[in-house]
Amino acid sequence: MSTAGHEAAANAPTAGEYIVHHLTHLNSTGHAQKSIIDFSVINLDTVVFSVLMGVLGLFVMWRVAKSVTSGVPGRMQAAVEIVLEMVNEQAKGIVHSAESRKAVGPLALTVFIWIFLMNSMDFLPLDLLPTIWQTVTGDHHAYLRVVPTADLNGTLGMSIGVLLVCLYYNVKIKGFGGWMHELFTAPFGSHPLLYPINFAMQMIEFLAKTVSHGMRLFGNMYAGELVFMLIALMGAAWAGTTTGVFLFIGHILSGSIWAIFHILIVALQAFIFMMLTLVYIGQAHEAH
Repeated sequence: MSTAGHEAAANAPTAGEYIVHHLTHLNSTGHAQKSIIDFSVINLDTVVFSVLMGVLGLFVMWRVAKSVTSGVPGRMQAAVEIVLEMVNEQAKGIVHSAESRKAVGPLALTVFIWIFLMNSMDFLPLDLLPTIWQTVTGDHHAYLRVVPTADLNGTLGMSIGVLLVCLYYNVKIKGFGGWMHELFTAPFGSHPLLYPINFAMQMIEFLAKTVSHGMRLFGNMYAGELVFMLIALMGAAWAGTTTGVFLFIGHILSGSIWAIFHILIVALQAFIFMMLTLVYIGQAHEAH
């Protein structure tokens, strides 16, 4: 190996450095964020790719709606109609108020399409967009993460949005007084000594549902992202080793198998988040 080759190998990141770099966000501080909680820091990559996927989803739906035909539908129209019918059937089975479904149905459809598109960013080659970003900025250490749902900030933000919708329907359906009464009398009954316990249980329920809603999506997509990184490292380690051919073949096979399996994960996680959104909103319509 030439001297330049030795220097390149020496300067190449280790497996740990490679993974840490790919798990670091492009944020508003311009450098890696060390603190665990800092509400002044914004993960710009999560915001940008979330907005881009939202705009893409709206554009696709607009194009399909504009070109819809009563005759034989095209493949895109047929796919959208299948998704629309699926969401509508689920909404009917969970949210029994026809008036509420006028808003909840489109909300559930938006959630499913948006999260599906954000999850699908995981199918892009791992180093493609980060490398392009490093080339554009001229900084070979620039950070960029392209899967918004692999960021806990993004998924918890969406689950908090669902919580706000649930609080709105609690007040709208039961009235503010009726909801306050439910907070202090359910689930253990209407007795003054039970009021604090009931209220605490209600707050714990709201908190647990919101946190688990966001954590479930984040955990699955974060794990999927890590697996893709490990597969990429397998492919990068094949050169210059006696077992290189086997590593390269393993990289191709495992990458293909995981990508195919990940298609199910991407769709399933979007479906689960949408279903939980409907379930929580449906619970807001029910009196204890």
